[in-house]
Amino acid sequence: MKNLYNRILLMLILVLFAFTAKAEEIKNISEHEYNFYTGNFDFSDHKQKAILIGFQHQNENLERATFLGNASPITGGFITENSAAYIYTGVEWNYKINEKLKFTPSFAPGIYHEGNGKDLGHALEFKTEIQASYLISKSTSLGMSYNHISNASIGDKNPGANSYMFNLLKNF
Repeated sequence: MKNLYNRILLMLILVLFAFTAKAEEIKNISEHEYNFYTGNFDFSDHKQKAILIGFQHQNENLERATFLGNASPITGGFITENSAAYIYTGVEWNYKINEKLKFTPSFAPGIYHEGNGKDLGHALEFKTEIQASYLISKSTSLGMSYNHISNASIGDKNPGANSYMFNLLKNF
């Protein structure tokens, strides 16, 4: 199963880089940001940790200035090697540290399906995440993120899951 996830991830990365040259030529890039990520789901639980792959979309046309910073909606999901899946929608805040470095916290409620993976106690789960990304070209960034998924004790149990991911962010 890990081999399948690695192949899918490699294909996604190759497709993204194939479009990099064309995206660089477009003057108005950055309307949509796509975040392809992979990492380790629930790395702090040695019995339940699993490789994950995921995708997230952010529409920068919907970005709004708030008292917490520039906020924009996000939608995404991931699947683990144990067939656990999570789909979510929420909000992220974008803070530019300098011209190349960006810090992005986010909050997203979503629906979790345990598959053959970890039982998180409820279908409704909440994901809080922090991400740091570095701009490597006009339309491409590399980043690293950490998140915690929890049901806020609305379920019978609330073990939570801590994950880290490596991110490839692409603006189109």
